[in-house]
Amino acid sequence: MIVVVQRVKQASVTVDGEIIGQIGVGMLALAAVHASDSPGDVDWMARKLLSLRMFASGERAYELDITEIAGEILLVSNFTVAAETQKGRRPSLSLAADPQKGRRLFDELLAAVSASSVRVATGKFQADMAVSLINDGPVTFLLNSQRKITEQQNV
Repeated sequence: MIVVVQRVKQASVTVDGEIIGQIGVGMLALAAVHASDSPGDVDWMARKLLSLRMFASGERAYELDITEIAGEILLVSNFTVAAETQKGRRPSLSLAADPQKGRRLFDELLAAVSASSVRVATGKFQADMAVSLINDGPVTFLLNSQRKITEQQNV
C-alpha cells in the first residue's frame, strides 16, 4: 500500500459538484492498494498514519502526530499512486489491486483509522473526484507498506 500524505490547513473532496468530505487542520492521505497487499499492510499503514510525527511543536518541525494535535484526516482512494513510471512514457497500473480487492482493503484502512480518536472524512471509491487542499509547509511524505523493514518496526 502506498499513501501520499500532505500536512494541510484544510482539504476537501468534491464529487459531481458536491463536497462529500472536508477537514480542517490535519492530513490529506491519497491511498493506493497494491495487488500484493494484505491485511498486514492495512494494519501497518493505519498505525503509520496515526503515529507519523509531521506536525510542529515549538521549534521542532516534526514532533507531534495527528492524535496529539487533535487533527483530522481526509483519506482518499487514489489507485494511480500505485503507478509504475520507470519505463516508457505511459504509467503502468499493473501493480494496483483490482477494484474489488482495492475497495475491500481501502475500506479496511478507513475503518482502522476511523476507530481512533481522529475525525476521518473520505471521498467516493472509483468516482471522479476533485481534491482541494491548502498544503501546510509544504510537507509531503510517501508511505509505502511494501518497504517496511520488519513487522516489529516502530511506527
